[in-house]
Amino acid sequence: MKIEATPDFSFLTMLTNASFIVQLVLLLLLLASFMSWWFIFQRLFILRVAKKQAEEFEKEFWSGVDLNQLFQRLTSGRLVPRGMEKIFEAGFREYTKLKKQSGLDISSVMDGTRRAMRAAYQREVDALERSLAFLATVGSVSPYIGLFGTVWGIMNSFRGLANVGQATLAHVAPGIAEALIATAMGLFAAIPAVIAYNRYTHDIDRLATRYESFMEEFSNILQRQGR
Repeated sequence: MKIEATPDFSFLTMLTNASFIVQLVLLLLLLASFMSWWFIFQRLFILRVAKKQAEEFEKEFWSGVDLNQLFQRLTSGRLVPRGMEKIFEAGFREYTKLKKQSGLDISSVMDGTRRAMRAAYQREVDALERSLAFLATVGSVSPYIGLFGTVWGIMNSFRGLANVGQATLAHVAPGIAEALIATAMGLFAAIPAVIAYNRYTHDIDRLATRYESFMEEFSNILQRQGR
């Protein structure tokens, strides 16, 4: 009685038996996945802190606190202003400096104040968006890299059939299974990156809108005080 050995389809065996190119593709996708998860958790923490800081600052700002006292607290050096606090600091600093200059009307003072706040706003939004480009790249490119590894693996599998007298499913299946791991790995790297990119882009847009609303309201307050 002749017993035919069944192919070993364990994940580790397929990885070790894969061609060098497929293994290189898998290593690249694994590295991209690890890095994207690092940035995902990093952005998650940063955005949570930014939201909390914005809520706390807005609550303090609209509580009727004296603006000079608030400015002194932020510039005392104990804490580093972030987000809305940084926008307020930049605007109030520029407003105070321009108000001390003689010959400037309120319109010129407010123009300079808005430019200072706009510059601070852009820096804060850029800081929030850091690493999002990497997530977008991983999300868009990883499936194609995985597909390349799959195509290469299937090509090698069919080329190996040239040395076999009678081709059966048992000869083809292991090579195709090894190649398909690259596609699965590409999707494994891409899907979380795309979800995180879309979610964080939405959260940053909401924070940016919040910052812009604060700039307009703060500008109106300073303009009324300067009259």
